[in-house]
Amino acid sequence: MLQIQGISHWYGDRQVLDGVTFDIKPGRLTGFVGANGAGKTTTMRAILGLIHPTEGVTLLNGKPVTDQDRARFGYMPEERGLYPKMKVREQIIYFARLHGVEKAEAGRRTDELLEVVGLSERKDDLLESLSLGNQQRAQICVSLVHNPEFLILDEPFSGLDPVAVDAVLGVLREVADRGVPVLFSSHQLDVVERLSDDLVIIADGKIRATGTREELQRHHSRGLYRIGAQQLGWLEGMTDVELVASENGEQVIRIQLDPTLDDDAAEAAGAKRAQDVLREALAHGEVSVFQRELTPLVQIFREVR
Repeated sequence: MLQIQGISHWYGDRQVLDGVTFDIKPGRLTGFVGANGAGKTTTMRAILGLIHPTEGVTLLNGKPVTDQDRARFGYMPEERGLYPKMKVREQIIYFARLHGVEKAEAGRRTDELLEVVGLSERKDDLLESLSLGNQQRAQICVSLVHNPEFLILDEPFSGLDPVAVDAVLGVLREVADRGVPVLFSSHQLDVVERLSDDLVIIADGKIRATGTREELQRHHSRGLYRIGAQQLGWLEGMTDVELVASENGEQVIRIQLDPTLDDDAAEAAGAKRAQDVLREALAHGEVSVFQRELTPLVQIFREVR
């Protein structure tokens, strides 16, 4: 497990990271979310040793990460680092060889990855002849070709069409399923929501929220329910229930709960009160939908940043 503990960093008199602390667990896909300038890339560079943070440390299984450890990492920077005049397959093999992979094995792994990301037919083309999206696919192959024990990707989905996104999602899931800790950043919150096991939200250099996707959504969805009813005038008599939104003939309501309750107690109290709400709704007409409503990641991001 990688543990980022208390990392702070200044560029001159400007502080860009402030006590950043979170874990990247084996076999888990950790989505790292934040606006431009929030500190995502600086944090990744600190983990990789590309900058030396002013304060804090990165631990690998309880010990400070060494350069030898980092040689086992796979990294895809936001700024592309491939050679434009080099053929696609040729340079993926080149990077594999730099990591000590034998020539035949490097070729086998390269061909396998090119097939997965849909670049086999372009393998002998110069990188500069590819679209930006296809260059992105090649860069992903480079980060994976040496079978890294840890994987860090900065905006891996930038410039990819939906088909390519799905292909990359599948690759990353397979990597995590082998027990590899994966940290990735992305502005595409819908993709992060689909892919992440764990989430880390950063703003202004500070960690604002961490946890599993389910934990964060559960916490930010306290008392939320979706109901499909023909009319909701009866809600006025329930002072602890408010209408949050209406869409496509359905409504999202929030049951007000004691803010001092933990998430488990709040869920139990909300479920009990929800039964009262459902009975009242049925007493006034047909109910087509009644279910828990989960707050989407984009809303959680707005709430905590």
